[in-house]
Amino acid sequence: MQEKVEPMLDFKDLAPAITRQRLVVEGYPAYPITDAHIRDYLSRLSEVTGMVTLIDPVTHVSDRYGWAGWIHWETSGAHFYSWERPIAFFSVDVYTCKAFDPGAVIDFTRDYFQATEIVGKDF
Repeated sequence: MQEKVEPMLDFKDLAPAITRQRLVVEGYPAYPITDAHIRDYLSRLSEVTGMVTLIDPVTHVSDRYGWAGWIHWETSGAHFYSWERPIAFFSVDVYTCKAFDPGAVIDFTRDYFQATEIVGKDF
């Protein structure tokens, strides 16, 4: 029998001795995002966060959903998604087992994509 999963309203840290940091950054880019942009962005993001890259960024494009990219770090990794329709939009998910500065990631992302609007949520 599968255990029922409760909503995250009362999220409890089950492993407080293990560092885990997450950041979601979303925004509207000033230009169409390409494969080359995603690969370059994720590589530079490694430097901004101080992470050690294990493999070069991997990307994929779907005619239906747009671009996706991923980079594997020694301390986890990051996913990148972008759409051209119905609007130009991107979403970045960073998950690490090593602390990093979320403000630096948001600032870097804003500047890199010349975002007209950007939001970030650290948890």
